[in-house]
Amino acid sequence: MRLLLLLPILVYPCAGLAHALAPSDCWGLRKHGHPTEAQACFNKLTKSGDPYTRAEGFWGLEEWEQANQQFRLATQSADSQSLYKVRWGMLLHERFNSTEAVDLFHEALNTEPSNAEAYVGLATVSADGFDGKAAAYAAKAIELDPKLAEAHELMANLALSNDDRDLAVAEADKAIVIETDALDAMAIHAAIELIADRPPDPWLAKISAINPRYGEGYALVAHQLQLHYRFEDGVLYYRKAVDANPRLWAAHSALGIALMREGQEAEPVKELELSYDNGYRDAATVNSLRLLDSYKNFETFRDDTTILKLNKTEADLLQPYMQQELHAILATYQKKYQMKLPAPVQLEVYPNHEDFAVRTMGMPGLGALGVTFGEVVAMDSPSARKPGDINWGATLWHEMSHVFILTATNHRVPRWFTEGLAVHEEGQRSPEWTNRATPDVLSAIREKKLLPVARLDRGFVYPEYPSQVIVSYFQAGSICDFIQEKWSEGKLLDMVHSYAQLQTTPQVVQANLGLAAEEFDKQYLAWIDKKYGAEAARFNEWRDKLKALVATAQQKQYDAVLAQGPAVLAMYPEYIGDANVYELMAIADKAKGDAKAQIGIMTAYEHAGGQSPEILKQLAALEEAAGKPAEAAATLERVNYIYPVKDEELHRHLGDLLYAQKQYDGAIREYDAVVASNPIDKVGAQFNLAQAYLAAGKKDKAEESVLAALEIAPGYRPAQKLLLELKQSPEKTN
Repeated sequence: MRLLLLLPILVYPCAGLAHALAPSDCWGLRKHGHPTEAQACFNKLTKSGDPYTRAEGFWGLEEWEQANQQFRLATQSADSQSLYKVRWGMLLHERFNSTEAVDLFHEALNTEPSNAEAYVGLATVSADGFDGKAAAYAAKAIELDPKLAEAHELMANLALSNDDRDLAVAEADKAIVIETDALDAMAIHAAIELIADRPPDPWLAKISAINPRYGEGYALVAHQLQLHYRFEDGVLYYRKAVDANPRLWAAHSALGIALMREGQEAEPVKELELSYDNGYRDAATVNSLRLLDSYKNFETFRDDTTILKLNKTEADLLQPYMQQELHAILATYQKKYQMKLPAPVQLEVYPNHEDFAVRTMGMPGLGALGVTFGEVVAMDSPSARKPGDINWGATLWHEMSHVFILTATNHRVPRWFTEGLAVHEEGQRSPEWTNRATPDVLSAIREKKLLPVARLDRGFVYPEYPSQVIVSYFQAGSICDFIQEKWSEGKLLDMVHSYAQLQTTPQVVQANLGLAAEEFDKQYLAWIDKKYGAEAARFNEWRDKLKALVATAQQKQYDAVLAQGPAVLAMYPEYIGDANVYELMAIADKAKGDAKAQIGIMTAYEHAGGQSPEILKQLAALEEAAGKPAEAAATLERVNYIYPVKDEELHRHLGDLLYAQKQYDGAIREYDAVVASNPIDKVGAQFNLAQAYLAAGKKDKAEESVLAALEIAPGYRPAQKLLLELKQSPEKTN
């Protein structure tokens, strides 16, 4: 949204005559769909003797560098108008330099604290980054100048992004009262109608009557549709945007990115390159083009129900694990949600977190581990993070829940419910992956920051405090846990069906749970208080005691750690982050030589959801030493869901454990992972794999592996002996 501020009238000689002209005249011509006249108008501005006026002219002509230079000249004087800095800031923001833009807005406010346009500028930059300050900045602009239509339009846009449709309508209406040609406000109305599955035509007709070339309106609608999970509809409206104005390069870029989210490659390249070649080179455009170019480094695995895209550097290692898990998820969710997906699901796994981040650009929320666009899922590979930062299995179950729920509701579902159900499903897959209260969550519970269920969506998009997104994920997941516990798992599926019928959250709660939303909130908060109230109330005490325990451990006072640790642990057993009690006590037990106690506390850490690969591998070694090979294998299996990459020893040892327990298919998987890890002992890896295949009765595969071993080391006697055994065998199986 470009600001169309009321600018001072300028008088300059034209063909020997005095002619009154203001930059707002030129922007007005463009806004009303008169590009030729606007071009001539901006050209005249560039011939002014005033650098600010020239800056506006060059800006309108899309001669960005010249405009930037003229704004610099216009603001050199210490007494230059704050308006000049605001307008320069908006130019810089439009040209992908929001950092300096924010500095200029603040400079303008230092000169003129009541400058409403500067607050609109700050709100615009914050909105692009889903910063919770955006609404506060917009509200301040409205407070300072209630007649500033752009501020009301921006507030309407923010409100709709948070699914506060009543506020969005009210603010859009205010903008239209102030300016009858408030096109973005009309676009917000059109988006609201589409999101509610009502015809947007009256509002689109009003926009077209004022400016049939106003592609920005369609692009705004498309953006809102994308935020509301309506990805295909978003593509349709980005197409309308570029049809209306083929030179709207921002919309071409957004269209390319939207098409990428649908799993396409050829057309996104075309749209993004068109934007780039015409000077639209924001981070999303540039990085998306780089990402598309990197796809040549990926390998694609297809079957009837899945498309798996993995980087070639780890494809052979990850493919067996991830494809098997995908099939297990599909089977589970098809039965649970009583439906099948209409097309194969595509999973993209990125070993470079920055590549994954490109896939989440322009989307709110954590965007930390995975993201779902219809039937396309993108996620970080474990190798993109430090060991323990991601459980790829939990992430995949989470994202695949979105795929099913978006499909089941035809993408008509509030953010809180699909996120909450996905968090709930992680815990259903494994108690160790269950929804856990982090310190941020306990603080929010203690400070009574949990939102009413009818407004919970607002905790995901423009958070009002730094940890609100994390808290909202927890709250949404725990609401689903509460519903399952108090009513039944089946009620969650009933709610899915109700959302598919376009019911609101209060209607869904009333229809399926028999409660008004307000009563539901009371019962849920009472449940949360019973579950976490004590932990939240003593959070500060726990924190202080943990700090003291850490200091005691650092001084190697192991008896004191073991004496004090259980009480600190009991205060907050869900804490498994840095410097947790489980680890401190395990270290003390090891120092005291008490292996049994060490196994006990490390097993408790494991069951609490601890994800440190090193701690879990230590536990597996202790379990094996204690004569518990099955438990050791199960522990190492957990590590496979956390960090299966760059760990040849993990796979070899787990393979040995499974082989010894005659779990030959699992041993084959692990020995195959060793081979894929490019091990130092390639011969031994192939030989172990051959033995596992033979034990499983897969003689053809065994022969392939033993021949691979002999190709590397023709004189390797164990492989020669095994090959002879295979050749003498009377039958072969596949």
